[in-house]
Order: sequence, then C-alpha cells, then structure tokens
Amino acid sequence: MKSDNLDIDIDSIREEFPILRREAENQPLVYLDNTATSQTPSVVVDAIVDMYECHKANVHRGVHLLSREATDMQEATRRRVAAYINASPEEVIFTRGTTEAINLVAASYGSRFSEGDEVILTVMEHHADIVPWQLLQSRTGIKLRVVDIDERGVLDLEQYRSLFGPRTVMAAFCHVSNVLGTVNPVKKMIALAHEHKVPVLVDGAQASPHLSLDMKDLDCDFYAFSSHKMYGPAGVGVLYGRRELLESMPPYQGGGEMIGHVSFDGTTFADLPFKFEAGTPDFVDIAAFARCIDFIERVGMENIALHEHALLEYATERMAGIPGLRIYGTAPDKSAVISFNVGDIHNYDLGLLLDRLGVAVRTGHHCAQPLMERLGIPGTVRASFAVYNTREEVDVFVAALQKVTSMFS
Repeated sequence: MKSDNLDIDIDSIREEFPILRREAENQPLVYLDNTATSQTPSVVVDAIVDMYECHKANVHRGVHLLSREATDMQEATRRRVAAYINASPEEVIFTRGTTEAINLVAASYGSRFSEGDEVILTVMEHHADIVPWQLLQSRTGIKLRVVDIDERGVLDLEQYRSLFGPRTVMAAFCHVSNVLGTVNPVKKMIALAHEHKVPVLVDGAQASPHLSLDMKDLDCDFYAFSSHKMYGPAGVGVLYGRRELLESMPPYQGGGEMIGHVSFDGTTFADLPFKFEAGTPDFVDIAAFARCIDFIERVGMENIALHEHALLEYATERMAGIPGLRIYGTAPDKSAVISFNVGDIHNYDLGLLLDRLGVAVRTGHHCAQPLMERLGIPGTVRASFAVYNTREEVDVFVAALQKVTSMFS
C-alpha cells in the first residue's frame, strides 16, 4: 500500500512492527496512542537482544572486550544523535527521558536564579515543563509567567513578547503541544528571547517523532526529547545543551562516571558530556536508540510528516459528522493529534468502550491540567497517529466512535 502518493509502502513499514499483528479484545489492534509512546520496529528490538546476548558489560569502566564494545556502541549512538540534530557529541547528554532532561536544566542551570527572577512558560505545557520550575520556585522564590492561547490553541506571541523584563532568566516551552497538536513557532520564539539575552529550553518530546531537528538552525540553548516517542526503547532521553552553558553548570547528580578525581578533601568533575551522566547509564537501550534513528532516516522524516498530516486531515473530516463532537486544537500548523469530547460523555467512558472495540486511545488530562483548566474541561479523548497508521484504521476508529456515541443518545 502506497501512502498518499509518497514513496513509502505502509504495508512494508507495518511488517516491521510485530505488535501491530496482535489482537485487542478479539479485534485487530488499532493503536492510536502514539503521542504517549510509539511502537518499536524489529530492528530496534533485535539491537536490544543482541546487546544482552553478546555485548552486555558496564561502559567506561573496563579494559576487557565486552566493556570496550559496550562503550563503543554507546558513544557511537551519541555521535549518531549529535549528527541527527546537528550538534556536537559533547553537547548530547543521555538522560532517562524528556522529564529528567528538563529537571536537569531546572536544577543545575536554575541554581543561579534568585528570588524575584522570572521564568516564562506557556499554558499548554506538559507537567514535566511546569513542576520542575515550581519546585525551583519553592526553593528560590522565582516567579512563573504564563503565556495564554487563543480559541484555536495558538500561543499569544504578543503576550509572550510583553512578558520579557529585566528579571527574566529563562523561557521554557514545548515545540509541539501533546494535547492540542499546535506546532509552536519556536525559532521565532527563541530569537525573541535572545533579543533580551534570555536562554531557552525547548520541550521537544512531541516534535522529535514528527519534525526534523537542527539545533544550529533553531539556535536554542537547551532541547529535550525522548527515545520512546520516536520508535525507540523506553528509558532513554536526550538533553542537548549549548556547550558554553553546560560547561558553566554544576553537576545534576553525583556518583561514578561524572568525576575527574575524588578525595575527602574535594572532588573534580569529568569533562562534557560525562559531568551530567552519573552512575551506570541504560547502555543497552542507548545502543538500540541509534537503530530507531536509522529507521526514521530510512523512511524519511518528510515522508513521515506528510503521511501523518494526511491521516490527520482524513480523520478530522471523518469525525466532523459525529453529533456533539468538539475538537480541541485547530491551529493552522498542527501535528497529527486530535483531542476531542463528544457531548456530555465522559472521556474515560469513551476511551474504555473504544478499547472494547480494539481501538487504543488516550483519555484524561494528558499531564496538562493547567491547559484543561484553561479549556474549562476535566479531560479529553486523544487519538494520535504515527507512520504505521492507515486510512483503514481511521475508518475503524470512526466507526467505533460512532457506535459508542450512539449508545449514549
């Protein structure tokens, strides 16, 4: 099956994901929870198995063959990620995910902030880009300034511009909203911050599976993303940091690997990137992370984005005929996410009944409770698409949604 006149064969791509061949509730699985986590192709699973069966040993700590091999594989992935995002290897810090990467910046770079300093956020942020700053606020007395959205889910850039002042020390915002699908104009927002000499942290968790990333072009200071949302293993994330900023920051955690020399008289720290990688890393999944980048580049990010956008448009059109359905997030530049409610039906009930028909969607507040409060709702149903989804699956989803909603009429 060719996809919308693109040079990719979706049937062949689906064959690379064994989980898509299973059933859910005696129905063929239709997996539309990709914003939470995407599925994993066999090439990544095989890399994990190979690591456990042939190369497992702690990295950077042994002179024996297995340790050297594991170290080489981890550092090869670092170079692979650096090339993929157009950065230098020493600017690539491995973390457990986007959440830990943001916490690292808030705790380490944020250690220089003082009472009355201001951090600019947006109302559409994931809790991972709210709570770390609130924790810092409770320790230091910083203030949080929040950018609002319009009825389409588009950020108010004039308000964003107006929030910068003499005490602004950081701007932190998502590249793509995990609820609304809004693709924010981050390059413009970064440039505006830099006009005020304010550094920027971008939460790229929802952008990395759908958009090409170029740190030099964005000119951002920090950028965080996760492997498990881009067809890779769980438990691995990346913090990109501008080298001069990382060098100026204290370590986030202490322990093995991040030291130069330890004595009870004092400790010196390792050079970048190891200063921020205390303890044994998830070297198995880090090694496999490179394979998901190979998969994305083989399929082509442009092809992925075009296919997902076609599914977004098709699903939005098909859903429009369902009585009482409301979609949250109608920005002109939008990722392949549809958050919605139908009448007074609780989102949890909708999701549970769709699951009984083999359709996996996400329900609830999606770790974005301030945004839900802004929208005046407790939560939504969220359907999100990946490269392996099809128009036929959209048809199954819409038919299931129609069947479920008819039960409440």
